[in-house]
Amino acid sequence: MNITVLVIQLISGAVGGNVAGALLSKFNLGPVGNSIAGIIGGGLGGHLLSMLTAGSSAAAAAPASGLDIGSILSSVAGGGVGGAIVMAIVGLLKQKFAKA
Repeated sequence: MNITVLVIQLISGAVGGNVAGALLSKFNLGPVGNSIAGIIGGGLGGHLLSMLTAGSSAAAAAPASGLDIGSILSSVAGGGVGGAIVMAIVGLLKQKFAKA
């Protein structure tokens, strides 16, 4: 995996976590918590999306550097969505355990 792609996924995951925290104020973990959950989710989500699209013909035709516009947009989308999902799950778990 290219380190640049990983950095893009982690940054977009942090942004996705913070956007989800702003939209889902009930599950908000604060800026640092949203960012940490988003970074973890960004790495996982981006990696899962790259594994799912690795067998496609578009991935086979991509340059070896992995920095074409399609792979960058895929990394941003996978990282952002993964970050938002993990932040929402962690926020939900935090809320459930706080009630117990």
